[in-house]
Amino acid sequence: MCPADAVPGYSPSFKRPPETLRLKRKRARRSEASSPPRADPLPAPRPFPRLGRRNPFSSLDNAPRPEPQEQRPPAGSQAPRHPLWQFLDPLQENKSTWKEECSERADVTTLTSDLHLPVSIPDVSSSPSTEFPADWSIKTRLLFTSSQPFTWAEHLKAQEEAQGFAQHCRATSINFPQSIQEPKLSTELRCAFQQSLIYWLHPSLPWLQLFPRIGADRKIAGKTSLWSHDEALQQVLMSEWSVSFTSLYNLLKAKLCPYFYVCTYQFTVLFRAAGLAGSDVITALISPTTRGLREAMRNEGIEFSLPLVEETRNRMQKNSETNLDMEVNSPETGKNTEDGEEQGMSDDENFSWLEEMGVRDQIKKPNIIAIKLRKEKHEVQVDHKPESVALVKGTNTFILLNFLINCKSLVAAAGPQAGLPPTLLSPVAFRGATMQTLKARSINVKTQVHSCYNDIFSLEITGPVMPHCLHALTMLLKSAQRGAFSAVLYTHEPTAVFNTNTERILNKEIMCKDLTKCGLHLKTLDQLIQSPALGKSSIRLLEMRDYAYTWKS
Repeated sequence: MCPADAVPGYSPSFKRPPETLRLKRKRARRSEASSPPRADPLPAPRPFPRLGRRNPFSSLDNAPRPEPQEQRPPAGSQAPRHPLWQFLDPLQENKSTWKEECSERADVTTLTSDLHLPVSIPDVSSSPSTEFPADWSIKTRLLFTSSQPFTWAEHLKAQEEAQGFAQHCRATSINFPQSIQEPKLSTELRCAFQQSLIYWLHPSLPWLQLFPRIGADRKIAGKTSLWSHDEALQQVLMSEWSVSFTSLYNLLKAKLCPYFYVCTYQFTVLFRAAGLAGSDVITALISPTTRGLREAMRNEGIEFSLPLVEETRNRMQKNSETNLDMEVNSPETGKNTEDGEEQGMSDDENFSWLEEMGVRDQIKKPNIIAIKLRKEKHEVQVDHKPESVALVKGTNTFILLNFLINCKSLVAAAGPQAGLPPTLLSPVAFRGATMQTLKARSINVKTQVHSCYNDIFSLEITGPVMPHCLHALTMLLKSAQRGAFSAVLYTHEPTAVFNTNTERILNKEIMCKDLTKCGLHLKTLDQLIQSPALGKSSIRLLEMRDYAYTWKS
């Protein structure tokens, strides 16, 4: 009997399957689509497990792996300490960008040329301390988490907001006890919270985001800019900006303003009053810089240094001297020295005929040019990198002020930021400034820890968070959250290098006494007068446990 006669629709190569098989498949699909979903469906037994097709071009290392059932916090931290880590979507995106764009974090010397990406630095953990070091970088976002609610930071009354504004303008300092029993009912706490969110800005254009300015073309593109093609309006804006800039510098010189930032579309400048960051004179840090900017500053007579470049050069010189000492003590050193002297004598003999012709000096000039080119190439290699940070001190900061006011390249000539003056950020009021407040909101979520769910409360702060604001907020949270909270800090990366140590002073008490009228809390001022200790890095994670700080950079 032929198989074709036994099974209707039989095809030897199975090109046309039997009609019954197709009907069964269709019926099965219809039944699955029509049947209501069950709460706990039982898996149907299958004779063969259906495996996904593996990419034939993938290796075992890059083959897709099944997603983990539970997202765990980063390595080195305990699960109960940072339960909101999995909800930090922007931070997760930044971490994936670091892995794709940056080099390995273990390689300290490798740097990224993209200013929008973090500097490649190792994670550094600290031991518990009663205070954390000053972080001179500007933060764009803070996310505080705690097991205690942040209801005291919600829905401030009009009177509390007004009192917070008045306390800021009058530089009123309020000291809180170690722990506040009922934070929600504490009017002083809520007023102090409003006070800590205030900063001063120039220029003020509500329809434009004026910080950050580096890499902000996409956010500003498409927005209305009446001045981009109006030179007269541009001159008016720059004239007002120059007045505000000069006002800030005069306040800084009189020690009535502790510090301020000048944010351009290419670089950022941090001016600090004498007595802050371990310096007894006014200092200005510029980052990032280029060879063209440094040459223009030299031509204007501005004396400056490159602290990180000098530090690297001194370290290399020290290593070379150590190696030279080892070679001098070697028994073969004398022979090599004699060979070098003989070679030098032969070279002089070979070039003696050039002296008779009077052209030896001309022949030697290309070597000098080559040395200069190598030096310039080394200078260009640090452009746009943290190592290019320039330090200006003392009276040279006043020359820098005039240089920035008259510098035509300070303002973009084309693009979305064309004709827009740099952004001035200050913790105190100055001429032409506008009072602004950071945005704050609280979020309450439940997160699973082992087999149960815990309530986790968070407080998010967005905007240009300056060093004094970060310290003021931590002082409030220390009392309101009973000495237990965590914070994830998002840094504007071009400003992380402002934590570079410049120099030390001897008598810090006198410097602190002279700055008591600068508008900062005395505890905040005591932190900012300390010499920077973070180097090129900045604080990324801050945690308080039992009224003791730990941090990671």
